[in-house]
Amino acid sequence: MNEKTVLISGAGIGGPALAFWLKAAGFEPTLVELAPALRTGGYVIDFWGLGYDIAERMGLAKDIDRIGYHMREMRIVDDAGKRVAGFGTKVFRELTGGRFVTLGRSDLSRLLFEKIEGTTESIFGDEIVGLQERADCVRVQFKRAGERRFGLVIGADGLHSNVRRLAFGRRGRFEKQLGYMVAAFEVCGYRPRDEEVYVIYSERGRMLGRFALHDDRTLFLFVFAGTVPLPVMLDLPAQKALLHERFGEGKWECACILAELDRTQDLYFDRVSQIRMESWSQGRVALVGDAAFCVSLMAGQGAALALISAYVLAGELAKAGGRHEEAFGKYEELLRAYTSSKQRGAERFAAAFAPKTRWGLFLRNQVIKAFSFPGFARLTFGRDIVDTLQLPDYRWPALPPTGN
Repeated sequence: MNEKTVLISGAGIGGPALAFWLKAAGFEPTLVELAPALRTGGYVIDFWGLGYDIAERMGLAKDIDRIGYHMREMRIVDDAGKRVAGFGTKVFRELTGGRFVTLGRSDLSRLLFEKIEGTTESIFGDEIVGLQERADCVRVQFKRAGERRFGLVIGADGLHSNVRRLAFGRRGRFEKQLGYMVAAFEVCGYRPRDEEVYVIYSERGRMLGRFALHDDRTLFLFVFAGTVPLPVMLDLPAQKALLHERFGEGKWECACILAELDRTQDLYFDRVSQIRMESWSQGRVALVGDAAFCVSLMAGQGAALALISAYVLAGELAKAGGRHEEAFGKYEELLRAYTSSKQRGAERFAAAFAPKTRWGLFLRNQVIKAFSFPGFARLTFGRDIVDTLQLPDYRWPALPPTGN
């Protein structure tokens, strides 16, 4: 079997990025995605650091800057919408050397996919339902496309990774819940509208945020403490009912936002969790991004970590001449401590979204107010923002002309 044939599950962030770098290294990647087309909507992400560097190496920096948002302020408001705390996002630009942008996760996914479109086989509307490893290949059973054989299989299919389930076992073995739920949706034409401002309303154990998007769209983000039974996780009306229960008595714009919620048919709803595994590979199967080490949506670095892990895994496979055991081992050796530190930072940060007590809310707001003092933000969370990892410099013999 040709060791250079690689099946990648997931067309979000890590999948297309991995396909790009594998192609640049001379491999033959194939991408499979359960959804019938690239996903749209969803939530926005803050993007900086090494992930930004890798996107720049892929020739995407100008496009990301064009479609992204350059936020001015994070603003916390009270029941009447009056500002009670906040800070200018200039501090993030200072910590990242000006390389900081907010953009839609689906927008970044589309830009990445466009880098491989037409050069990489992509299968939409299908999924892997079986993996059988052989000495020289992995026999992959697709739900619709029958059976095919690949030298390697990589799961880039996120927190709910199907590849991880098939190769390593059920999600519960590796999931660490952080005690919060998250939901998000977007609408068009909502008012009021605050350009380039995160607006956040918090009560004990719950937070509701508003974010102005391009084309007169608005994104709403709910975060609340607790866990949810599986039937609710799979039922849109039950999800809406739960959000009404948790936020129905809230002040500010809660009633208006819940009215918009009733009209949407596209709601992101999930647990806030991390994935922690002893190993990211098994035989000819490996994982990247959230599938391997999800830091949680609260961390704001999932997309960057997906790009970093895709870059390093492809680079190590190229460096090892396709010897997957060697490459997988080196990949994990390079990134294990780094991703673990990001997970610890996310745990520290998670409680700040929706403090569970009045004292916690007060303390959170006082800390945020203190960000206006020079040097305080760097001292408080600079270690979680500034990347210290040195990316290896790999050779990419088949890098497209648009690369660097």
